[in-house]
Amino acid sequence: MRTLAVVGGGAIGLAIAWRAAESGWSVTLFDPAVGFGASWVAGGMLAPLSEGWPGEDRVLEFGAASLNRWPDFAARLETATGVRVFVADETLTVALDTADVADLRTVAEWVGGHGHDMRVLDRRQVRAAEPALARTVRAGLLAPAEPAIDNRRLLDGLRRACADAGVRTRAEAVDDLDDLPFDQIVLAAGARSARLRPELPVRPVKGEILRLRHRPGAAPAPTRVIRARVHGRSVYLVPRGDGIVVGATQYEAGFDTTVTVAGVRDLIADAEAVVPGIGEYELAEAIAGSRPGTPDNLPLIGRLTDRIVAATGHGRNGMLAVPLTVDATLGWLADAPVAEALAADPRRFTTATSTTATTPPVSSVGGIR
Repeated sequence: MRTLAVVGGGAIGLAIAWRAAESGWSVTLFDPAVGFGASWVAGGMLAPLSEGWPGEDRVLEFGAASLNRWPDFAARLETATGVRVFVADETLTVALDTADVADLRTVAEWVGGHGHDMRVLDRRQVRAAEPALARTVRAGLLAPAEPAIDNRRLLDGLRRACADAGVRTRAEAVDDLDDLPFDQIVLAAGARSARLRPELPVRPVKGEILRLRHRPGAAPAPTRVIRARVHGRSVYLVPRGDGIVVGATQYEAGFDTTVTVAGVRDLIADAEAVVPGIGEYELAEAIAGSRPGTPDNLPLIGRLTDRIVAATGHGRNGMLAVPLTVDATLGWLADAPVAEALAADPRRFTTATSTTATTPPVSSVGGIR
């Protein structure tokens, strides 16, 4: 039987290990803290359309292709484990000032021009859809095809699926990929991937997230994912069974995952500006993680050597990218690359045409997930 080492036990690594084991590989997963790290901190939005911006065609195409795979992936996981991961069916991005209204229309026109359903709502329609929103909201952009998942349910389901499929887990760090005695190796170590393969342009991007628990008498949480920009900062609110996840700050801070007073203050203030009723919720958790960023906001999925395949660099879109990353990685292992993921080939940064790649600015309606 062919042997496979998966280095990294976040959502990406776990999903690859599970599906590879189902495909006949003998899989061993290496991670000192399986299921934690950036995947544990994530908000769970699956929103490539709402975050679309003119010029980022490849990012939109990759995200939309992975979004299309989510229903089948989630159904397969539920069949295998009984775990249901979806917590919202739609995403609503709202605007609080005239500049943001203009941005929503830009996104609607550009993303809609690529064949996706995006609906601009006026103030009345926004309030009718989500009564908990602030009266200062001027307009909204509804993406009916963008759901959200509970990232921690996903991790729980993937851990169960891996165990049932026979994946062996070794709670230890890997210092040198060449020391692993396996036929093939998948590097899915997130922001730490560059420590094992320095040629990979992956950097840690800090993101802080709050988990708010609903209290008796407090206003109900919105039923959709709510996204907005407040004072130039992106904020999102994602429903959970017991409340809301609020995120996320974004800092170039190395591997520092300390939760700061300023970060918590800004997240609460911005969330209250959009949904005033959350002031009555319990602050249940404040946590930070390191997202694995790349220069062009696309992940790194593809062969590095005849034994090593990269599956990393997903930035704020780690949850969104799980299904396509799994399919693409298994494709590389079988010498059958998946066309929809070829834009993520890590070799793009070693060609002459990509030597000038730089870190792009966060779009006006973007943010860390």
